[in-house]
Amino acid sequence: MAEKIRVDGRCHCGSIEVTAQVDPEMVMACHCSDCQKIGGGPYRAVAVSDAADFGITGTPREYIKVAESGNRRVQAFCGDCGTQLYACDEERQRFNIRTGFLNQSQTLVPSKHIFVSSALGWINDIEDGDCLEKGPGSAETRFRR
Repeated sequence: MAEKIRVDGRCHCGSIEVTAQVDPEMVMACHCSDCQKIGGGPYRAVAVSDAADFGITGTPREYIKVAESGNRRVQAFCGDCGTQLYACDEERQRFNIRTGFLNQSQTLVPSKHIFVSSALGWINDIEDGDCLEKGPGSAETRFRR
């Protein structure tokens, strides 16, 4: 296990803040169909934190998801702006923090891709498409590496 790093972030509207210590080797991209549906994208990236290393201010809304395995997972999000914050077991012992809202998201590179049997077929070809700096009408570019 690598040395843990501190991460922090706020939801889009700023009403909920998360701080945690995470193992940078336990950053994963989940390609399961539930993550695709709930997240509205091809996968969700998470950084794992134990309960003792996790802190939150504000009160997220929660949804209990029942996975194909029968496992029940708490899905937490901001009830005002909708930012997805984390998933955890019902006992709240381990948190899969969504990396997109964290200030350190650029450095939290997934070292594992899980549930790749559900991955969208085009995900490996993403660099083949047209890339724009920002939105339509902006300059063409390439993916950063």
